[in-house]
Amino acid sequence: MAGILIIDDDTFICKTIQKQLVNKGFQADVAFSGNAGIKLLKERRYDLVLCDFRLPDKDGLEILHEVKRMNIQSPVVIITAYADVRMAVKLMKHGARDYMTKPLQQEEIVSLAQKLSTQSRKTKDFESPGDFLMGETPAFKQSVKYASKVAPTNMSVLIEGETGTGKEYVARFIHDKSNRNNKPFVAVDCGAIPKELAGSELFGHVKGSFTGALENKTGVFQQANGGTLFLDEIGNLSYEVQIQLLRSLQERTITRIGENKPQKVDVRVITATNENLVREVADGHFREDLLHRINEFKIVLPPLRQRPEDILFFANHFRKMANQELNADVKGFSDEVNEILIRYEWPGNIRELKNVIKRAVLLCSEAVLSAETLPEEIVQFPEKTVARDSEHRGTKAFVSLKNAASGAEKELIIRAIEEAGYNKSKAARNLQIDRKTLYNKIKQYGIDI
Repeated sequence: MAGILIIDDDTFICKTIQKQLVNKGFQADVAFSGNAGIKLLKERRYDLVLCDFRLPDKDGLEILHEVKRMNIQSPVVIITAYADVRMAVKLMKHGARDYMTKPLQQEEIVSLAQKLSTQSRKTKDFESPGDFLMGETPAFKQSVKYASKVAPTNMSVLIEGETGTGKEYVARFIHDKSNRNNKPFVAVDCGAIPKELAGSELFGHVKGSFTGALENKTGVFQQANGGTLFLDEIGNLSYEVQIQLLRSLQERTITRIGENKPQKVDVRVITATNENLVREVADGHFREDLLHRINEFKIVLPPLRQRPEDILFFANHFRKMANQELNADVKGFSDEVNEILIRYEWPGNIRELKNVIKRAVLLCSEAVLSAETLPEEIVQFPEKTVARDSEHRGTKAFVSLKNAASGAEKELIIRAIEEAGYNKSKAARNLQIDRKTLYNKIKQYGIDI
């Protein structure tokens, strides 16, 4: 029976979720503060953690850091208000498995608990991302064509794209089309590994090699031997681990921590990032020689906002999936919903779209999904006013010059922060302004990021 921990300072929500899960056969504990939740995590292992983002003593990001520091493998799902979706995307970069938006629905909670608790006894490294969907956008089709071309080779591939654009799907697609497809595909989120344990996670260790090394550990390089190793968000690795990784790629050997004898490995490495690694090299955060080693072939995945022709394609696919999971029978979307879905920017990309559609299907009581089932923030999202969006849509937008200028500036700031991995100092440098000016602009435009 799966153990689930709910961390939320709202006692009513905690008890309600607990009751729903217990009625479905789960064991569920509750904690009304971040510290109480961490205490329970130290005492026992959970198959899933549901954690509210805003707690009285800690926020969701601090909880994730604690979980990483203690090397707890339980998947963490953040509960958040829909207005915090950009923050939810940031949290996923720091190791959250997924996010749920309030108000919570019973079927949604139970479905997620069943899915993630079933996977929990397997490591995240071996999860399948599901069926691969290409869509209709020429740019994405070209990316898939490149993936097909490079798949039969042993070239190292670097996949660039924002969080939620499908980088792991493409990596698995390459593996499935390669000559290694009968060997393991091991996926590792480098952003979710505590920095002090990254070397052990990648290369393994021997018992007693450091405090806490209570038994021998096989690293992911050895787990993937003969197959493909996918290193997601590789830019999060420390400079020291980058040196070890470069040596392993060059010599095709690994040396476990606490051991002097190198071991041969035959692994094809595919990496992914949502950062500009060339800029990271220039800033001294990423090794140039490692970048050349992993970037034998680069594939760039466009964000969903640049794939308007794919939004309804994916939305309908997710509607069918949600119908099956929730035992529903929603036939389609109203014209108004279609317009809203295309207009919205989808900062969480395909993953966010999937969550929104599933939630809407759950709330829908008619044959056709209406705007009332969508989050208010999506329904009220403004029409595009920036030139690049008008070009993508083939439309024109006429607004006051003042509003157009401020709208463009706000969007530029948001994009700069996202591209800097939410490092505001770095974003300020990229925008060629000082940090104080950036913080003033964030406050001026009410940017919640």
